Amino acid sequence: MSTHSIAVTVNGVVEHADVPANQTLLQLLRDKLALTGTKDGCGAGECGACTVLMDGEPVNACMVLAVEADGAVIVTVEGLASDGGLDRLQQAFIEEGGVQCGFCTPGMLISAHALLARNPDPTEGEVREALVGNLCRCTGYVRIVRAVLRAAGAGGGP
Repeated sequence: MSTHSIAVTVNGVVEHADVPANQTLLQLLRDKLALTGTKDGCGAGECGACTVLMDGEPVNACMVLAVEADGAVIVTVEGLASDGGLDRLQQAFIEEGGVQCGFCTPGMLISAHALLARNPDPTEGEVREALVGNLCRCTGYVRIVRAVLRAAGAGGGP
């Protein structure tokens, strides 16, 4: 199989990699770059556990080929924290009990981050709509939605 040389900015760091044509962005992040916060859930773009930001937009990393990310700016859940501390959205998830098993949490955080970047004061309905592509089996979503609204109330967008 042919390989392609790509350069992608991940969490502010330019990464160079030779990737097979069929490698997904998810595989690149987890296997080559050891960014395991992005989860491999369904592998079919249905669960949202692998959601990352690609050029500011949430995408399912399992559905994007690594070669498609050449030149892109990627933000994973590891990129939300800064200076060794959690950002306010991550903190709100903790304070509201929006985390149980934690498997869906990275994708939820990324989708919520994207929402707050474009709409710093969303309604409950807008939060629910933004999270529609992220499935959770544990929390029932109520605490996750409250966490996003709490983060929004803490000062606008991310």
